[in-house]
Amino acid sequence: MSSERAKLVQEVLLRARELSTETVMFHTAISGTRGLSAVESKVLDYLARFGPQTPKELARLSGLAPASVTAMVDRLERKGIVGRRPHPDDRRKVLIALDEKAIEGDLHLWDHLVAGMHELCGRYSDDELRTLIGFVEAATALTHESTAKLTSDK
Repeated sequence: MSSERAKLVQEVLLRARELSTETVMFHTAISGTRGLSAVESKVLDYLARFGPQTPKELARLSGLAPASVTAMVDRLERKGIVGRRPHPDDRRKVLIALDEKAIEGDLHLWDHLVAGMHELCGRYSDDELRTLIGFVEAATALTHESTAKLTSDK
């Protein structure tokens, strides 16, 4: 690898690290407005993106221990943010579902970031955006895989 390429790779890693830190801090701030932990907030994001999930599926997605998921779902249910409902295909299972009405009032918290991201995307060509999408998808998969490796013993 050329020294210029090595420098570019190091710069990408540094910038990704900075983005990761700022993202965690942003989500911590968002979570704080609802009295949630950042982990609880991100589990809610799984529900928002993937729809209702079983506790086992939430444990697999998040890397959390099943007992931790159960305790977290109990807390979120007491706060009125999620609900348990019967699984349509297996009466032995339960689905955890996001209460859309409970989170509607918080959507404005994202306005500045979402508007800024739209503006930022406007600076790039369609081909550059496709490259960014590919990079972010691959980085997301690698990060998820890395989390699974760290939590697979739980």
